[in-house]
This record gives sequence, C-alpha cells and structure tokens, in this order.
Amino acid sequence: MKKIRTLSLLCAIIAAMGAVAFDADAAQTKMTKPPAMSEPLTSNELVKLYGNRSWLWKDGAGYFAVKQREFRAWTGEGSGSYGAGRWFVTDPGKLCFKAMWYAKTGKADALTCFSHRKKGNTIFQKREPDGEWYAFKTSPAGSGDEYRKLQPGDYATARFDRMRAKFSTVK
Repeated sequence: MKKIRTLSLLCAIIAAMGAVAFDADAAQTKMTKPPAMSEPLTSNELVKLYGNRSWLWKDGAGYFAVKQREFRAWTGEGSGSYGAGRWFVTDPGKLCFKAMWYAKTGKADALTCFSHRKKGNTIFQKREPDGEWYAFKTSPAGSGDEYRKLQPGDYATARFDRMRAKFSTVK
C-alpha cells in the first residue's frame, strides 16, 4: 500500500512540475530540435539566471538559493505538496533540481532538469528529457517570456514552511 501511495504522490508531483513546462510551451513556438547555430549556456550563466530567484508557477513556486544551492518549492495542486533539496547546473547548459516532495499521502524523491541554449539575444529552454524547445528569454523582453516568472528574491519559503508544518506528521 505504501508503494502505491508513493507512486501516486510522485505522479501528482510530476504532473504539477509538468505544468511549469506546459504553461511556458503553450505561449511559445515549439521546436523538437535545438535552434540552429545555438550554443549551450555556461554554468556561470545558469547560476546568474536562476540564483537567488523564485520561479513562480501557476499554482506554486520554487526558490533557487545560491547558499549551498538549496531548492525549496511548494505547489497547491490537489491538497498541496512541498519539496526540499538541491539545485545544480551541468555543462552543457543544464539546470536540475532534486528534491524530496511531501504531501498528505507520503513522500517521493524527484529529479527535474531543463536544458538551456542561446542564439543571439534569445535563451531557449527545454524540459528534459521529452520537452520541446521554446524561447525562454528574449531581448527585448516579450510579454510571454517564461523568464518573467523568475523573480529576484524568495517567494517560496513562507508557503513552503506552512506546508511543511501542515504535513509534519508525514514520514
């Protein structure tokens, strides 16, 4: 029974995290291959892009703290969940966050990664492994840029703490 609860929790978390990429994809032109003549972002560029910023989602947020590369997030999907872990960057151009996610039904570990490439003044992003490439950040900034949802500061920890207190009995 515990395995079924963990599997259902993991499915809910993946669905919630998928909404991040889906929302971004819906407003963007989709590409199955990286843009021609584009190059991956460096690790330093990715840290500058995400470090000490919160990614605001449709029903949640994730914070990428530079200190010890901590990652904290919450989502209100269903009865809600929160995740705690680490984020890291790898060359070429990949940002990942690995977190233990908690909900009423239990807990599950999840790894989520996004690849990034640039061409001129545009940064493209793709959720790994099966997402599609889309314009993540354009210059000048477009009203539909997903990058606009990356806000300086921590917009996740307060709700994260409330959810953690709510689920403190989950083992």
